[in-house]
Amino acid sequence: MVKITIGTKENPVRFSYANVHQPVSVNGSDLKYSLSIIISKSDKKTIKKINDAIQKATQENKDKFGGKVPSNLKTPLRDGDVDREDDDAYTDAYFINANSKIKPGIVDADLNPMIDQSEFYSGCYGRVSLTFYGFNVNGNRGIAAGLQNVMKTEDGEPLGGRSSAENDFSDEEGDDILG
Repeated sequence: MVKITIGTKENPVRFSYANVHQPVSVNGSDLKYSLSIIISKSDKKTIKKINDAIQKATQENKDKFGGKVPSNLKTPLRDGDVDREDDDAYTDAYFINANSKIKPGIVDADLNPMIDQSEFYSGCYGRVSLTFYGFNVNGNRGIAAGLQNVMKTEDGEPLGGRSSAENDFSDEEGDDILG
């Protein structure tokens, strides 16, 4: 297992599909905490760090792959322009989907635990610690990303089409279509 932390003050990563407060089941799977981590393609240093960690985890897990690396090895680093082409948040970015059965630690930039669940949301930015490990399940072989801990360093435009109450009610007249 290889552990790294990505995201810096200068180049934070962006969080999407943030299920870090309550575990969810995807397609009937076990309940897990999960997070999609968006990394700008211009952040070459972070991309190299991720690729190096995936390569190291691949070498450490050769036994799971029958002693050699399969040609169709699945890796967690994916291209947003290809795999999420209809989602603007993933344009010109790579992403990693990470999950864990254990709730991740969630802190703010001053390392204070974030108690208010509304403060950490899809669209905010920060840092994340991950582990990379090998898997071989039902013929699928690859490297997966385990979610460890997250740090929110700055706010961002919320993803998922949800607006804030402040924005919805900021003008007295309203803009109701039926009004």
